[in-house]
Amino acid sequence: MTKIDATADAPAQHDTILIIDFGSQVTQLIARRVREEGVYSEIVPFQHAAEAFERMKPVGVILSGSPASVLDENAPLPPPSVFDSGVPVLGICYGEQAMSHMLGGKVEAGHDREFGRAAVTVARPSALYDGTWEVGGEYPVWMSHGDRVTAIPPGFEVIATSPGAPFAMIADETRHYYAMQFHPEVVHTPHGAALIRNFVRRISGATGDWGMKAYREESIRRIREQVGSEKVICGLSGGVDSSVAAVLIHEAIGDQLTCVFVDHGLLRLGEAEKVVTLFRDAYNIPLVHVDASELFLGALEGVTDPEVKRKTIGKLFIDVFEDEAKKIGGAAFLAQGTLYPDVIESVSFTGGPSVTIKSHHNVGGLPERMNMKLVEPLRELFKDEVRELGRELGLPEVFVGRHPFPGPGLAIRCPGEITREKLDILRLADEIYLEEIRRGGLYDDIWQAFAVILPVKTVGVMGDYRTYDYVVGLRAVTSVDGMTADFYPFDMAFLGRVATRIVNEVKGVNRVVYDVTSKPPGTIEWE
Repeated sequence: MTKIDATADAPAQHDTILIIDFGSQVTQLIARRVREEGVYSEIVPFQHAAEAFERMKPVGVILSGSPASVLDENAPLPPPSVFDSGVPVLGICYGEQAMSHMLGGKVEAGHDREFGRAAVTVARPSALYDGTWEVGGEYPVWMSHGDRVTAIPPGFEVIATSPGAPFAMIADETRHYYAMQFHPEVVHTPHGAALIRNFVRRISGATGDWGMKAYREESIRRIREQVGSEKVICGLSGGVDSSVAAVLIHEAIGDQLTCVFVDHGLLRLGEAEKVVTLFRDAYNIPLVHVDASELFLGALEGVTDPEVKRKTIGKLFIDVFEDEAKKIGGAAFLAQGTLYPDVIESVSFTGGPSVTIKSHHNVGGLPERMNMKLVEPLRELFKDEVRELGRELGLPEVFVGRHPFPGPGLAIRCPGEITREKLDILRLADEIYLEEIRRGGLYDDIWQAFAVILPVKTVGVMGDYRTYDYVVGLRAVTSVDGMTADFYPFDMAFLGRVATRIVNEVKGVNRVVYDVTSKPPGTIEWE
């Protein structure tokens, strides 16, 4: 996949908060909390923080947590220019330790480590929790630290303490420097969002004028400037990301955009018809619909290894897409629905490779093969912001609010060999399951729900006759970003009702089970 520059120009006319990342697993949550206040935020690895600070001219800086220690040789630290600028700074966990270390305090390896829920006691007034916490009050927070500050820098005061961290919160109100040993960005710190709000809005003075209406207008302008009079092609899957990207780009450049929808025969029931109807008929977007199901299913015949399935589908998708692009001819740009988490991960804190849990299906590689430039209008947005932008653009809720659907489609919900019979069974079972979820008003409470057809058959009894049919597994999870997930706690009456419908209405199924595995240790999808 093409490397994405995480230091692209931020919206210049909006106040911005720079978040310097030292490798915390929850840094993205800081950005989300800031953006919830209508303020643009950007995460930048500490190695690039100096240039980002100069480019962005932020109204405030937040220093993230980290698995590192400031006591380590070559420990990651923010650039000194941040503290020389007069801009307000908030340090979170490792950020507090880094701030203390650089400004004349002292950090030691913690003898009283804290992991999990703790309580802080407020010692004195501070702008950081004005209107939220009171002096003398005790409030729940989430700690996760080994090292701790043992001497604060000159000019700082202790504003809150905890049993394991005497310097749980410190502040230099004159210079607008604030730091805390706990994590306000996680939901386990109940008032954490209010603390971040005070830093962003009151202390840094951000106006809070950034949102999807403004983003829509600015994106249209930038797309027009980037594309000019050239043609753009977009791989349309019918998912939220590609759908929103296509409608936004079409609003900017009209018929200069052509969408290519490749039906690989692994879609949900009625999926192709829905996509074609919306984009070709309702939006009048030029759309090439390619039915390549015979090609894909033929190539997958006899394939059981999930990685081979993914790679086979990915290669064929690129081949088909490339053939259609050549037929269109003259397109200088390729549109992709790249999101901000993809951008962050592509310029990670470590810069090193991560373990591949499973290959991801996208059109990465096309720009090199086709000599095209990328248009990525969603690259500054999180998933929930993409949904909000879709609503701003007027996309119907059936597209905007839909659950994620994998690029390889039903292939990875069909463990073992893929056959047309199993795909037909799976489509109908999945449709019944989702229909019951919607009927119960549960769809929006669930991150992702789907059926799986297992590569086994079991004995059953129907109408006094022996049956030997497939097993369907049901999966439903709750999540914030898909990185971790818990199974959805359906009541047994609901599961019984779904199972009864599937067994009665789907020929070839005589048993239904429900997956109660969290992520980790499992993944959301089965393959």
